Amino acid sequence: MTGYEAVRRVVEEVKKAVVGKDDIIIQVMAALIADGHVLIDDIPGVGKTTMALAFAKSMSLNYNRVQFTPDVLPSDVTGFTMLNKQTNEFEYKQGAVMCNLFLADEINRTSSKTQSALLEAMEEKTVTVDSVTHPLPTPFNVIATQNPVGSVGTHMLPDSQLDRFMFCVSMGYPEAEDEVMMLKGKYRCNPLDNVHPVIDGKGLEIIKQEVAKVYLSDEIYEYIAGIAALSRNMPEISLGISPRGSVAMVKAAQAAAYIEERNYVVPDDIKKIIYPCVRHRIFLSARARAARTSMENVVEKMINEHNSNF
Repeated sequence: MTGYEAVRRVVEEVKKAVVGKDDIIIQVMAALIADGHVLIDDIPGVGKTTMALAFAKSMSLNYNRVQFTPDVLPSDVTGFTMLNKQTNEFEYKQGAVMCNLFLADEINRTSSKTQSALLEAMEEKTVTVDSVTHPLPTPFNVIATQNPVGSVGTHMLPDSQLDRFMFCVSMGYPEAEDEVMMLKGKYRCNPLDNVHPVIDGKGLEIIKQEVAKVYLSDEIYEYIAGIAALSRNMPEISLGISPRGSVAMVKAAQAAAYIEERNYVVPDDIKKIIYPCVRHRIFLSARARAARTSMENVVEKMINEHNSNF
């Protein structure tokens, strides 16, 4: 089975558990094979956690799930050291982050201190406890869910942590016919029972290596850099795309091309991934918010202006 076939089969398995959200499933798949992390931002009850669990099961990944509540401590995530009375030495006790796929459920319900415990893990793929650095397993990805900012009991994620997520996606309510199918499936059995493993962690790592080899021409690099530069000078945007965001666009575009079974990137690949890749990285200006300009319209304007100048 080729990497292309494996990706396609994983997507089909996840569709068994999540009905009517094919575009979102493909976006999450793209982020995972691009070695990125995903933030699913939506209201409770639309299937955010089900999707994350379906990906874990379809790829046979060792996963840990933490329900982030105000009493969760950083050590619950990273681990801690404790004295072994028999050896009279301190030993490291692994935290929940020591896995292939870390599911951070309702991440914005916990304190900022606990949220920040993931920063090193998401960027360097290590955790440091009592001045000792421990590598995380390979592969390692984070899928986090959060309730909309302003919901009861939520804390805003810091900009530095938002920037570490490759994609931010929103599932939204299902269509009526899709909801009927979902209700029938829930009545008969747990939809996750229908999801079967396609690959394992080693297979995912091989696919990631293949994605990283997808070719980008100099013109594509210039195209991405031009989008980032434009975002930093638009009056509708107060904070533009960071250099980390530009790198994320490169990797995500490679994944989008790979899913289409191509070994090179074209501008349409960038257009497919740009909104989930930048929506959490740019902030609208006061003027844009006062005019009730949507993030979708600003990103669309950014692409159109850049295309006209490119």
